[in-house]
Amino acid sequence: MTLNNLVERDIAIDLGTDTTLLYVSGKGIRLREPTIVAVDRQDGHLIKVGEDARKMLGRTPANIVAVHPIAAGVISDYDMTAAMLRELIRRVTSFSLFKPRVLVCVPGSISGVEERAIMDAVIEAGGRKVYLIQSSVATAVGAGLDVNRPDGHLIIDIGGGTTECAVVSLNGVVESESIKTAGAAFDEAIVKYVRRKHNLLIGSRTAEELKKSIGCVKERPEVGYEEVKGRCLMTGLPRNVTINSDEMVEALAEPTEIILEAIHMVLERTPPELVGDISENGVVLSGGGSLLYGMDKLVSERTGIPAHVVDDALSCTAYGAGRMLSRLDAMRDGMMNFARRRQLDTGTGKK
Repeated sequence: MTLNNLVERDIAIDLGTDTTLLYVSGKGIRLREPTIVAVDRQDGHLIKVGEDARKMLGRTPANIVAVHPIAAGVISDYDMTAAMLRELIRRVTSFSLFKPRVLVCVPGSISGVEERAIMDAVIEAGGRKVYLIQSSVATAVGAGLDVNRPDGHLIIDIGGGTTECAVVSLNGVVESESIKTAGAAFDEAIVKYVRRKHNLLIGSRTAEELKKSIGCVKERPEVGYEEVKGRCLMTGLPRNVTINSDEMVEALAEPTEIILEAIHMVLERTPPELVGDISENGVVLSGGGSLLYGMDKLVSERTGIPAHVVDDALSCTAYGAGRMLSRLDAMRDGMMNFARRRQLDTGTGKK
């Protein structure tokens, strides 16, 4: 078997709270599955993974539970994460005789313990070597930015469980802020709003569908309407109500404000030279939350810096990590926190 065949089996994983994407070197994104597993409570047996498990949410018998093994971009259930990754890696390397090298995107706020958990889970799932990269750097590469230059770029990645705000320059993160206000917080805000305003209880999946159809953080030129079904809190019986897009602005105001505050915090801590670069280069938005109507306009208004959403906001980080696979030979495998300490001790970032 040739060396090229070995390289093709390198894998990049965008391990998201809501969705996990696997990019295989030379082949592109080969798998995109919800980060959900269905487990039998009695014996801990893994029943379904991904989309099959998502369909079981809220519809399982007492002995089966559908869980999210990733919370806020890090592992919340180690055994289930390892089992899920083993199944997903198997799907993309079913005919491989060699274990793949794996590059994993992680949030900037990750701790050393959380790094070790991710590395151990990937090794247990079938990885040969594990490399960690901050998701903000992968997003910048996926957006087509040259991160090797001493030029500042502000990356805002609004995912399912976390929002990453980071200034990227010279292939690293200069300043960053990671908050647990993102897509899931938007869904929760919609559930609370509908309950408070209409006395109607809806589920998180209904809230997510409502967010995708008419969700917005600024008023639309044309008001959109959507009918939702839920349980009336007054009678306990099923009831339908019509929600409009203007109500969505009100419902999503609080989590949106938290994200804007995080952006301001990062800009306040950024060196003046890089702030000048960002003013010229603009703000890059990615992730599912960036697709909410008016998010880019609102960021531009509040920061005074032009903002734009990348072409493929949902896959940008995975594509960036996939491009980084060609640099694995020059990267250090292992924990980023240890690597940072060694760089500080030696005064260099070279291997």
